Amino acid sequence: MIVAVLKETHPSERRVALIPSGVAQLSKTGCQMLVQSGAGASAGYSDQQFLQSGAKIVNDRQAAFDSEVVLQVRSLGANLEAGRDDLEQLSSDQLIIGTCDPWGEPQAIADVARTGASQIALELIPRISRAQSMDVLSSMATIAGYRAVLLAAVEIPRMFPLLMTAAGTLSPARVFVIGAGVAGLQAIATARRLGAVVNAYDVRPAVREQVESLGAKFVEMELDTAESEDTGGYAKTLDETFYQKQRELMSCVVAESDVVITTAAIPGKSSPLLITADAVAKMKPGSVIVDLAAERGGNCELTQADQVVHTHEVTILGPTNLPSEVPTHASQMFSKNVTTLLGHLIQDGKLLWDLNDEITRETVVARAGQIVHPAIRERLGLEPLVASTQQTTSGQNVE
Repeated sequence: MIVAVLKETHPSERRVALIPSGVAQLSKTGCQMLVQSGAGASAGYSDQQFLQSGAKIVNDRQAAFDSEVVLQVRSLGANLEAGRDDLEQLSSDQLIIGTCDPWGEPQAIADVARTGASQIALELIPRISRAQSMDVLSSMATIAGYRAVLLAAVEIPRMFPLLMTAAGTLSPARVFVIGAGVAGLQAIATARRLGAVVNAYDVRPAVREQVESLGAKFVEMELDTAESEDTGGYAKTLDETFYQKQRELMSCVVAESDVVITTAAIPGKSSPLLITADAVAKMKPGSVIVDLAAERGGNCELTQADQVVHTHEVTILGPTNLPSEVPTHASQMFSKNVTTLLGHLIQDGKLLWDLNDEITRETVVARAGQIVHPAIRERLGLEPLVASTQQTTSGQNVE
């Protein structure tokens, strides 16, 4: 089986889907590895390193598409403009693996399906124990949480740690992290390592122990959070009355903070509004907000995606692709996720299309030219598929 690694075409993307060690690992399974020339350059991985790992370097992008499996960091849905140029290269009996923003851009999945190709959306890896090492979202959120704190540390006109010097005592910065998922927990840990006093809040009270284990104080609010978490461990959308009360209670903590890092996102939904313009106006001059939910509208009312906003003497950052700013390690983690997934899917040198397996069933969005993921079909207004025989390999079928 031929597996190809493409050079990313999104203008701000510096990651690569597979690094040389991943190429070497897949080569041992019998895969023939193709890498488009320059695919890893911006992440610090040279063509020579890929060659030494057993890959064949191809200069022509079309040559890379002459493969059974194509690996990308950003497939069409996550690369709406430049990614469209690849559609004419796709063909049936071909599998595309990458992030594709399935909830935000389901039409892109339909566009890929029309080519006859199959597609796996890495964002849909289920949050179960045996899929942890395949979880791209968690890997990239770890980097985003770390990077967010560093951005804030650069912008804030003060130092993070408590320092006692001959010139006087410097009080520590106060950091408030909203959302204690993977990104939020990493932000807490990073801010604590830099010496900040950290408060954190999450609508899911179950994460309190994790917050406190990192040395942060969990902020309690008098809110009914019984229905705040879905079965996958993600925060659920709640009603506007809840969010209004939450904003009121949270504004006091925001006003006392030097840095606020927001991470509250709901898959497929607009980011909940947590910090109003009025709350920003009450913050101290020089304060910084890093809004990691900017891609879906932001948790702060004044956030603008990929822009730096200065208002009320407060700086608001709205980065949407922080992992790409740490491309070497981001690619290493992404590659590990993809390599583990492929190890799960490949058996005896062939792809195993076992839709009875939860990992396969939840991540395959298109199969042989047809959209097969029920939730994506519903989002596109398509009728549910009639139960039929599903192909597992070229020679086996299961119901």
